[in-house]
Amino acid sequence: MLLDFAVFSTISLSSKVQSLNYLEKYLDMGTMSEHRERIVEGQVEARLRTHGAVLVTGPKAVGKTTTARGFAASEVRLDRDRASLTAAQTDPGLVLDGEHPRLIDEYQLAEGMWNAVRGRVDDLGGKGLFLLTGSSTPEGEEASHTGARRIAPVTMRTMTLLERGLSSGAVSIGALLDGVPARSEPHDFGVTEAVEALAVGGWPDNLGLTAVDALDANADYIDVIVNADVRRVDGVKRDPDGVRRLLASYARNVATDAALRTIGRAAESPLSEVTLHDYLRTLRRLFLIEDQESWKPRLRSRVRLAATPKRHLADPSLAVAALGATPQRLLGPEIELAGLLFESQAVHDLRVYAQPHRGVVRFYRDNKGLEVDAIVEAVDGRWIAIEVKLGHHWVDEGARNLLALRDKLSAEANAACGALVVVVADSPTYTRPDGVVVTSIASLGP
Repeated sequence: MLLDFAVFSTISLSSKVQSLNYLEKYLDMGTMSEHRERIVEGQVEARLRTHGAVLVTGPKAVGKTTTARGFAASEVRLDRDRASLTAAQTDPGLVLDGEHPRLIDEYQLAEGMWNAVRGRVDDLGGKGLFLLTGSSTPEGEEASHTGARRIAPVTMRTMTLLERGLSSGAVSIGALLDGVPARSEPHDFGVTEAVEALAVGGWPDNLGLTAVDALDANADYIDVIVNADVRRVDGVKRDPDGVRRLLASYARNVATDAALRTIGRAAESPLSEVTLHDYLRTLRRLFLIEDQESWKPRLRSRVRLAATPKRHLADPSLAVAALGATPQRLLGPEIELAGLLFESQAVHDLRVYAQPHRGVVRFYRDNKGLEVDAIVEAVDGRWIAIEVKLGHHWVDEGARNLLALRDKLSAEANAACGALVVVVADSPTYTRPDGVVVTSIASLGP
């Protein structure tokens, strides 16, 4: 059975929500699409060996439940089973019994579930006892009881180009961190394909859809967010049009370090500061905003470094949907926005590829005007610097920025650098005479 998204876009919100829930169930049964291996699976497996429980968080519809079910021996799905939800809300301990690892899906729907799992882990004293998934953060509960050494958090994002079958994965982030030279590789991916891929997005439900149908599905996802999810988080009624305007303003500022006040004022109808921060906090609790912090390396001389993070949504396709954009417009009058969205796609994929190495993705900007789009830094201090350019025409500019960064860093910082890389859409992989690696986003992998 295939859902006709052209018809889907004309039905009421309540019917959309019901249809999306049905579609999730249908996909979970494996009827509509085959299982795609996810990079995060390795982290889940490892944390089950070292912790009593694993918490997998991320936006709705990124594949958390499907991934967790692959490791679970028993399950309770609080968003699907009303009787189990009622029992869990009465006493969370009533749903904890079962073969281990036991999956508690959408655990945040039952207040006290976090503490109940933490307590059961303490009582049993084993490893790999529970899997929790959550599409939103309960207010304050984890802050008061962190679950350190009991519950290991794992972030799950939408699918990378590699997981979608659009990247070869030949250029390994892990190998680059180790200083292993990237091998030359031919290439058959272009700017048009890159822009279409970021517009479609990394949502598992979009696999196999045409670009037109995927754009419709993404627009419907935005509808559910602004009309239902932002209220469902904490029961507070929020203006759907205001949330939609904020998402559009965030989308227009994606991959920039725009101040939050600027984003609030740039909305079609400016938002008050109180409303702005309430909406932003809610979107973060739904894992729909994931900003990029700045890098603070050791420098040869004193310069002021950027403090404001770069703005990113959970998937570039959300920005496309929030603005009502299309690949055709992004490749024409909105080509500058396409460049920013491409940078956001690269940062998204780099975050996933860095996870197996316990790496983070930051950016560099100083008061002298030098900016480098992404710094992937492993937990042991190894790092690589990456400039992201939509087309091969800008490779020289990217390389100049990377070499200028190297000249500003201390000898100690440079010693930990594995590679300087320019990532574009339309290039084979090769190393320039100055040592800068040039590659395509469709060649990257973990």
